[in-house]
Amino acid sequence: MGNPSGFISLRRKKAPKRPVEERVKDYQEVEGNFSDDELRDQAARCMDCGVPFCHKGCPLGNDIPEWNDRLYHDRWHQAIDRLHATNNFPEFTGRTCPAPCEESCVLNLHDEPVTIRMIEKQLVDNAWDEGWVKPLPPKAKTGRKVAIVGSGPAGMAAAQQLARIGHDV
Repeated sequence: MGNPSGFISLRRKKAPKRPVEERVKDYQEVEGNFSDDELRDQAARCMDCGVPFCHKGCPLGNDIPEWNDRLYHDRWHQAIDRLHATNNFPEFTGRTCPAPCEESCVLNLHDEPVTIRMIEKQLVDNAWDEGWVKPLPPKAKTGRKVAIVGSGPAGMAAAQQLARIGHDV
């Protein structure tokens, strides 16, 4: 892992929030972003705990320690690739997920957990800004058609995965 003593030397930081007077005038996001250095510090708080309970606490099974480590080492592109390996839509989950992974974080036993949700949100926002998120068309079409019932996150993820392997959805 990145910084073996990061969880000791660095404190959890909450994302800055826009002033209420500003927020009531628009529909923009409430939370602001960390600077790249602040984000790296928050990723450094992820410790090499051996058994990452955050991974098990995440309904998607996100490999949180792996992308935190890559982010800490300034390997943003590898971090987003690792995140996309388990999460079809981190741009949504980074904003709406209640973050059971943070509740499962080992640091949460005696301290404040890693800011996993904010790290995920900023990681994917940066990937979009840098143009790293691109369509992944299938190499070949299968000729099969699939109908997905439901347009929630699970239906959208299923449609995306089926389209990537070549089915018409």
